[in-house]
Amino acid sequence: MAEVKVLGAWASPFSARVELALKLKGVEYEFIQEDLSNKSPLLLKSNPVHKKIPVLLHNGNPIAESLVILEYIDETFPGTPILPKDPYERALARFWAKFIDDKVVPATMKVRSTKGEEQEKGKEEVRELLKVLDNEFKNKKFLGGETIGLADIAGNFVALWVGVLEEVLELELGVKEENFPHLYRWKQDFLNCDIVKETLPSRDKLVAYFSKRFKPAPATASQ
Repeated sequence: MAEVKVLGAWASPFSARVELALKLKGVEYEFIQEDLSNKSPLLLKSNPVHKKIPVLLHNGNPIAESLVILEYIDETFPGTPILPKDPYERALARFWAKFIDDKVVPATMKVRSTKGEEQEKGKEEVRELLKVLDNEFKNKKFLGGETIGLADIAGNFVALWVGVLEEVLELELGVKEENFPHLYRWKQDFLNCDIVKETLPSRDKLVAYFSKRFKPAPATASQ
């Protein structure tokens, strides 16, 4: 049987994408947790260009960048398709996956790293992007149609991590049912899929992790 390994980090939405795709395909794999503050020689050797996770190792051959990995998994392993067969539908799936990676993720992370007026502008930018996604879900169960596909897997960041960052950083992005009804419904459907629940880390675990990472520890009184 082919040897499949994932170099990743449990709290990363990008690593989770790869694991979710492998589980959808029914592929057994070994997950290797990376310490991103002290990257392993294997990671640096496997992804010498970006030096980032995730990396898929298939029979020793490394594949980097999560969206590239998802397409490789779809083309390499039988089972549940991640991309539709129709060329137009495939193009749409790639478009929405790129929209999430190129627009939604950077805008959200910018809000995390700014304050004051700049942060308020950033919040509004995120809301406008989420409106675009909300509109796309008006007549769709998933971005992939009736089943989870490439863009939905890419959207795990929106489904889980955006809300976690809202809570940890005490941001109000308005990701609520009354503001984005179609996006909210998709989020519930996605997170309640058995294979998604089995794969993604728990919200509480993520909140605890990012609280420790982003919030300074309270100062202790000097003796």
